[in-house]
Amino acid sequence: MENKTSAVYYTDFRCGLDESRVQKLARLMEGAGMGDIDFNGKFVAIKMHFGELGNLSYLRPNYARAVVEFVKARGGKPFLTDCNTMYPGSRKNALEHLYCAWENGFTPMTAGCPILIGDGLKGTDDIDVPVVGGEYVKEAKIGRAVMDADIFISLSHFKGHEQAGFGGAIKNIGMGCGSRAGKKEQHSNGKAIIKERKCKGCKQCLKQCANDALHFNEETKKMELNIDNCVGCGRCIGACNFDAIQFAQDAAAKELNCRMAEYAKAVVDGRPHFHISLVMDISPYCDCHAGNDVAILPDLGMFASFDPLALDQACVDACLKQEPLPNSVLADNMKEEHFHDHHDHFVNTTPESEYKTCLEHAEKIGLGSRTYELKYVK
Repeated sequence: MENKTSAVYYTDFRCGLDESRVQKLARLMEGAGMGDIDFNGKFVAIKMHFGELGNLSYLRPNYARAVVEFVKARGGKPFLTDCNTMYPGSRKNALEHLYCAWENGFTPMTAGCPILIGDGLKGTDDIDVPVVGGEYVKEAKIGRAVMDADIFISLSHFKGHEQAGFGGAIKNIGMGCGSRAGKKEQHSNGKAIIKERKCKGCKQCLKQCANDALHFNEETKKMELNIDNCVGCGRCIGACNFDAIQFAQDAAAKELNCRMAEYAKAVVDGRPHFHISLVMDISPYCDCHAGNDVAILPDLGMFASFDPLALDQACVDACLKQEPLPNSVLADNMKEEHFHDHHDHFVNTTPESEYKTCLEHAEKIGLGSRTYELKYVK
């Protein structure tokens, strides 16, 4: 069966003296038909990445404010949201996550709306969402606040990624909306590992384990793992405040990509959704790092669509047409003596990465279409 053609709308970053990129983003949303959604009285989740502390390539709050104001002008009740991370950092629980967002400029005053961490205080407030057509995931563990919203909007910074090749709409939705246990399910095939030196003996993880996989040693005052009973559900990582419980990020790129696509489908199925990607500050690695390298490609513009897969495909295609920026890791790699040209900027940047299986699987399970028509909005 032939795939339908999805519309992807685009505008560049060129602005006259009397206009701003924020105004162009508002025109893009209007031109792309986002205003056709009935926002009146509806709760609207705007999913974005607030940036890790030290990273400066994440999207500025001004862009989020433009989306917020667009929704509010049509009677919607928007909130910015993201879910906690699986790994140690500045965003592994709601308190640290909010402090990180505030320090990076995202507050109710700057954003124009509340900020809610989607999976709650410890990353355990999630809901099992069926994945229609899922092959790797039957029920995705999605942050409850994300699923409680009536309408879902993703606002993504399109950039490179060291494992997934690039981070765009699908990654922002699938990985980003997974709770801590959901992120574990996408990243890991393994079971829990307890770091004894970090364990404080608080027993909080014990309350989350339904499989008798955890045992508290009264002599050492440390938690121990009965690995035969561990099912790798990841509930314990959200309960530990001291990073004493970890999971190896050992899922192969293909498995990660497919699970991520299935998680994204779980998030958007059954309710109105719309997606925006800003292709700018195209750093080689994810905004989850506490720093960022220089951009590998020039700033291209803003893209929007009702179809997250078509949006990612259009952004990839636009990037692959560009020349690498000098003095970037991509340009440096291409100068290496034994460089093998993959004819793909993202793979040439991180040869161990892979993204095509994500796009292919997303189309296979009905997340969207890779066939698109690009329409320019002035």
